[in-house]
Amino acid sequence: MRAIQISELKTLKPIEIDPPAAPGPGQALVRTHRMGVCGTDISCYLGKFPFFDFPRIPGHELGVEVVSVGDGVSNVAAGDRCSVEPYMNCGTCYPCRRGATNCCQNLKVIGVMMDGGLCESFLVRADKLHPSAKLSYDQLALVETLAIGCHANDRANPQAADHALIIGMGPIGLATLEFAKFTGAKISVMDMNPDRLDFVRKNYGIDNTIEFSGDGSELERMKQLTGGDMYQTIVDATGNRHSMAGALNYLASTGSLVYVGITTDEIAFKHPTMHKPEASILASRNALPGDFTRIIQLIEMGMINTDPWITHRTDMDKVLNDFDSYTKPETGVIKAVISVTA
Repeated sequence: MRAIQISELKTLKPIEIDPPAAPGPGQALVRTHRMGVCGTDISCYLGKFPFFDFPRIPGHELGVEVVSVGDGVSNVAAGDRCSVEPYMNCGTCYPCRRGATNCCQNLKVIGVMMDGGLCESFLVRADKLHPSAKLSYDQLALVETLAIGCHANDRANPQAADHALIIGMGPIGLATLEFAKFTGAKISVMDMNPDRLDFVRKNYGIDNTIEFSGDGSELERMKQLTGGDMYQTIVDATGNRHSMAGALNYLASTGSLVYVGITTDEIAFKHPTMHKPEASILASRNALPGDFTRIIQLIEMGMINTDPWITHRTDMDKVLNDFDSYTKPETGVIKAVISVTA
């Protein structure tokens, strides 16, 4: 069976693996139709993701078809189209017992800590499948990205009429924006890439865009947009340590800063920068099962439009040549999708 592996730093390798066995109790055999290329996949490929080891078959943003199910499975059946919740939690540790399955102490994320979906078919826990009779495989492959943004926005919890800032307009920042716009908050977005800001203006109608240049002009723009109050909530989706440290300078007093991007670097700031505004600094990790259900319903209802997201496409034959280009913002990539099987 065909699969593609990140075998070492900046190297994709086609491999042959044994087909999966028949599904056991609680399992489903699924066929991968689409895989979204995530910022996590890019970081793994570049050797920058803290929970990843070479070699690994990537793929956790997936649109799959159920081929067969094992005993005791009732939530899906053969032929169902599904999104995959890729967080394999243990169910028994302290965070799992509290419902924080996204922070399981024994968590293994498929495509990161265990082999993922960039292969023709694989076995998965059936309870991690979220079916939809309406969504396409492309749409289903985008649900996990949206779930990351959904959870990050819930952590920030912007209120109606709050000034809310999202830093980094890659897929995770865009996903956060999708849910921030439902809150009634006054949203600003910031990025270094003017093309991404153009994308947000054209596709989301967000006029409060800030191009970061590092010369202090962004602070003046923020004061103008907020009447000097600055931002009650900030989500930093960059994974860049300089951005993550600097974001404290944009907070309003008693504001909250959420880190959803991940870095292996230390983040350093002077304590008064945090202490003076009585800031809250939060992390946002993965997503929760209910986020997947909510997102599928919102897409089915037409309240989230995923059409503008997919800017690049490839397949199993071409991805070896195409993948490196997805690491380069100048290519204009927002979301690349791999057609794994027809």
